[in-house]
Amino acid sequence: MDQNLFNDICLQQLKLSAVHEGETVAVLSRGAERGEYADAFLWAAQQLGASTYHMRLPAPASAKGAWAVGESGLATNPLAVQALQAADMVVDLTFLLFSKEQFAIQDAGTRILTAVEPAPLLARLMPTRELRERVEIGAELLAKAQTMRITSPAGTDVTYRLGVYPTVSEYGFTDTPGRWDHWPAAFVFTGGADDGVDGQIVLSPGDVLLPFNTYVQTPVVLTIEAGFIRDIRGVNGQSSLDADLLSSYIRSFDDPRGYGMSHVGWGLDERAHWHGLTQFGGGMGMELRSFYGNVMFSIGPNNELGGPNDTPCHFDIPMRGCSLYLDDQLIVDAGELTVPEMRPATRR
Repeated sequence: MDQNLFNDICLQQLKLSAVHEGETVAVLSRGAERGEYADAFLWAAQQLGASTYHMRLPAPASAKGAWAVGESGLATNPLAVQALQAADMVVDLTFLLFSKEQFAIQDAGTRILTAVEPAPLLARLMPTRELRERVEIGAELLAKAQTMRITSPAGTDVTYRLGVYPTVSEYGFTDTPGRWDHWPAAFVFTGGADDGVDGQIVLSPGDVLLPFNTYVQTPVVLTIEAGFIRDIRGVNGQSSLDADLLSSYIRSFDDPRGYGMSHVGWGLDERAHWHGLTQFGGGMGMELRSFYGNVMFSIGPNNELGGPNDTPCHFDIPMRGCSLYLDDQLIVDAGELTVPEMRPATRR
């Protein structure tokens, strides 16, 4: 993308995130990654009268798995964490999520925006206040619920006992102290009780495996008891390459907590494309988490919700065509949101 155009969309983003004169905005990067992003955000913050600085960490020497969950690069550098805590806002170009350092920065009242997706996707999925309103309506409904049930024509029937963990809304910008968000994003989620997820999830062709950044090709049956996956196999005992890959990846961490059920929710952005992985490489799959009417469940860590599981083994799995109930109220009906206030104007 042309740098001047990218500068302009970063300026729009920081306006949504309420950056103003007198604030300090820190931009965090690693190695040689996303240097043009850092330049754009520094320029944009200056246009709004904020003081700025760029903290560039060394490139990672190694990473566990494809995602390096929880490895911020700041764990051995408390002075760097203190400098970020002193800022009003941190633009995270590294992916701090699930790290203790991220939580420490937020606890200081610093708001954090993660931006690691390809620039054309950031431009196409620029957040809006209207989308934020629809996401927050979903979050209000989810926060009141005590149970969630997910079903699908393929055979999914799983129940989450809710009310233990907070509800989180992501809408792509951050304008309140201590808040984290990810650009782009448009979904809500919470976590089931640690021993309160039971049933069966059947992954169908076209569902998405993140961080593999691939689409499911062969059906996978997950048997879940008391909050943990007890079995992963193909349908009716048939072979399933995707089941084998999923099992192999989780086993490679040698951590039984990698089988724990993590957060769960649904997406609300009608502009996001289910086929997005065919268009953009190199990102974190945020478009796939956000596409309208997807039901996404996660495996692995729940520490971002305050839970005890901080395993580095993590999957987000957005699914198509599912139905989702909150306390027996149908919220997502085969991939269509049922609550008019959560729908875009063109679908009401």
